Amino acid sequence: MTLRYVADCVCRAFLLSLAVCGPTLAQEYPTKPIRMIIPFAAGGATDTVVRIVATRLPEVLGEQVVIDNRTGAGGLIGTDLAAHATPDGYTLLASGTPHVIVPHLYRNVPYDALRDFDPIMEIATQPYGLTVHPSLGVHTVKELIALAKQQPGKINYASSGNGGAQHLFAAMFVSMAGIDIVHIPYKGSGLARADLLSGQVKVGCLGISSILNQHKAGQLRIIAVTSAKRSPELPDVPAIAETVPGYDASLWTGLFAPRGTPAIAVKRMHAAVTRLLERAEVKAAFMRVGSYPTATNPREFSDYVKAEFAKWGKVVRDVRLQIN
Repeated sequence: MTLRYVADCVCRAFLLSLAVCGPTLAQEYPTKPIRMIIPFAAGGATDTVVRIVATRLPEVLGEQVVIDNRTGAGGLIGTDLAAHATPDGYTLLASGTPHVIVPHLYRNVPYDALRDFDPIMEIATQPYGLTVHPSLGVHTVKELIALAKQQPGKINYASSGNGGAQHLFAAMFVSMAGIDIVHIPYKGSGLARADLLSGQVKVGCLGISSILNQHKAGQLRIIAVTSAKRSPELPDVPAIAETVPGYDASLWTGLFAPRGTPAIAVKRMHAAVTRLLERAEVKAAFMRVGSYPTATNPREFSDYVKAEFAKWGKVVRDVRLQIN
């Protein structure tokens, strides 16, 4: 028996083991609960959409998905936690547009938004609603701009925190409209929404999912949506772009894994979520909260995130925003 013969046998045995074990590994994942970090407050636009999917994932995956809301710094704190988690498929990040905004706002970000994550897929997109308290007495974007120009620096707008989508979507509107209204950052979208509802602040740019019921009840007034075109959910509400040409901002929501997560785990999660997004009940749930399901593959999502990173970097520079 020659050494070459032995080596050939060992090689064949190794290749056979891969052929046998590969499908087994794919079938086994997951074998324990999955932690899904959401770097934003419970009840916000991203959280609302993610939970529609996460609560149904056990039906497809056979394991529980535990939501972990880690808020702060516009999403930086929770995202950093996910970036440095063990890349084994059991810690994932569910984030959105702030994922590509925050890195442009802080000088020292402890992770790389593009390189430290493996994109899994986009799951939803939704416009935000430029929203006012009825006591402000305005019904249109044109009226809001006119009032703000009459009272520079006297009107406040709320956001879920410095650097978040609520902040930057509104800041871009303020800049493009040429008005002076004061930003009031809160620690989470729930607190911002509460003070907007009470009239403590008069303006906000919030996820439609989080204020749709209050709009319908007349407690708040969505005067425009942030997407380039009107939302099918609110066909009578104009887009900001109808008054401020060129304005376009939508919140996307997607899933990421820490860089180096096994491809098997990424593929399994992508397949499971895609199946859920095809369900009529999930589509209806998304529509009820003003969101629209999307199911991109990892490559498509990666390319989109890179494009969004470049887009919002330019916006931050144009409006000269920096937190530290």
